[in-house]
Amino acid sequence: MTGTVPDIRDLLGMRTPAAWALVTAYALTCVVLAAYAAPDAESIWPLALAAAVCVTAAVALVAVPGDPMPLGPSIAMASTGLVSCGLVLSVVPVPMSDLSPLWTVGLSKIIFSFMCVRGRVGLAWLGLVLMIATAMTWSGQSERFGFAVLAINAAPVLMGTVFAYTIRPVIRSIYALREQSTQRIAAEAAASAMIEERDAQLDRLDELARPLLERIASGSQLDDAELLECLLLEARLRDTLRAPMLHDPALVEEVTAARRRGVEVVLLDDHGMDGAEPAVRERVQGAVADELVAVADGSVTVRVLPPGRAAMVSVLVSGDTVRRAEFGPDGHRRKGPVGSSA
Repeated sequence: MTGTVPDIRDLLGMRTPAAWALVTAYALTCVVLAAYAAPDAESIWPLALAAAVCVTAAVALVAVPGDPMPLGPSIAMASTGLVSCGLVLSVVPVPMSDLSPLWTVGLSKIIFSFMCVRGRVGLAWLGLVLMIATAMTWSGQSERFGFAVLAINAAPVLMGTVFAYTIRPVIRSIYALREQSTQRIAAEAAASAMIEERDAQLDRLDELARPLLERIASGSQLDDAELLECLLLEARLRDTLRAPMLHDPALVEEVTAARRRGVEVVLLDDHGMDGAEPAVRERVQGAVADELVAVADGSVTVRVLPPGRAAMVSVLVSGDTVRRAEFGPDGHRRKGPVGSSA
């Protein structure tokens, strides 16, 4: 196979409880067959080890992520038949009176079949050939016997090969189409959100600016109060663009009130609060509003600091005296010496 596809285990349900139930049934089969062959064996531990090899391969087949399956685990699984068959034949009498000692051959071909499904066709066939060669050489049976065993056990692996070369390309196309669909939906959602935000901004601008614009368009002379409202509106619109994280209704009200008192208020946002929790933002915005309430003249600079600073927001009040307050990432006012806002 060429190229890669997303993990085929998702499509085949290999992460589901049903898959693990099949692995459990496979493991029980290994144990039963090993126990059945035990009375004729010279030693028990090679049979137990052969069963453990087959069970480990089955678990890895389901549990190992990636598609195609990573090369290291694939090579290990390809040796399942060779190792398990060799272990069993090393302790059973040969030549064999029946085929029961070759139980690992039937169990290993299941591993090889699913290796094909998971994209390791070449290694699966290599494992099958090595297993049959081991069985023919060690069991002392005829070449006709070896060919018969090969033909019987190659059929499931051949089915897995057909699946690999016919179905896997289709799966690649399915995943590609699904990815394109996901990207298109995400792009449409982002565009929709952008349009909604633009409409909301236009509605807000219409609400704020239309009365003054109509007054200006009428050609009448603006009085001092109306000129002040124009200046306040311009400053408010500038704050919306320059400090979006500080655009809270209660805070905006206090900023406007301070400017009406003649206080110069500058709001800056260097994005240090973009990732903050809503509760933290509300805490900071409320604290900044409280700071503005206490200022009667002079200037106030409120700055959301860049990300990664010890402080998240600073408030510098300049007038008859100069004071500075800082608020940490938790939204609480920091105690002790404060740093520079640069």
